[in-house]
Amino acid sequence: MKKLYIGFFSLLAICIGIGIFYFSFYRQEKMEFPKNVTMETAWGKPYSLNDMEPKVRLLEFVYTNCPDICPSTSFQMKQLKEQLEKDGLFKKKVEFITITIDPKRDTQQVMQTYANMFGVESDNEGWIFLRGSEEDTKKVADAFNFLYRDPGNGMLIHTTLTYFLDENNRVIDTFGMGEKGFDKEKVYKEIVKEAK
Repeated sequence: MKKLYIGFFSLLAICIGIGIFYFSFYRQEKMEFPKNVTMETAWGKPYSLNDMEPKVRLLEFVYTNCPDICPSTSFQMKQLKEQLEKDGLFKKKVEFITITIDPKRDTQQVMQTYANMFGVESDNEGWIFLRGSEEDTKKVADAFNFLYRDPGNGMLIHTTLTYFLDENNRVIDTFGMGEKGFDKEKVYKEIVKEAK
């Protein structure tokens, strides 16, 4: 009987290890921008996800009516941007991308206003604010296993992750969102390490 317990718990430990590997590394390595998707910037310019310069990127999905997690994360990214500008890395080697998951309500003008709240006044500052069709938005979100839905009240329920990508647009790491989930110092260190 003792051998049966040892065998069972050994098998259980192996299965848990495989699951952790799959969800932490393998699945994450498969995340990338889908091919043939062009979105629109907050200033109305087309932005092809296929033609991006090689840069380290931090990707967040938001909706502008979000009462807490989205604007809190964007605010912390603004602070990160300021640190990275002092280091001479932002825009040259590092880019931020913010994509709305609510393109119906988040019009071009709404996205522009949201960008302005975080000190971004144009498309050429190294932080791109994007919106697309509902179909393209879903394609991009699905590519990163970012889930979202509207329960009917306009307050979207969504995954609370940001995505850190290498120069080849492959996910290296994921970070939480919001005041408690987004560890700005950890994210900063990871970006600097990868960008240098």
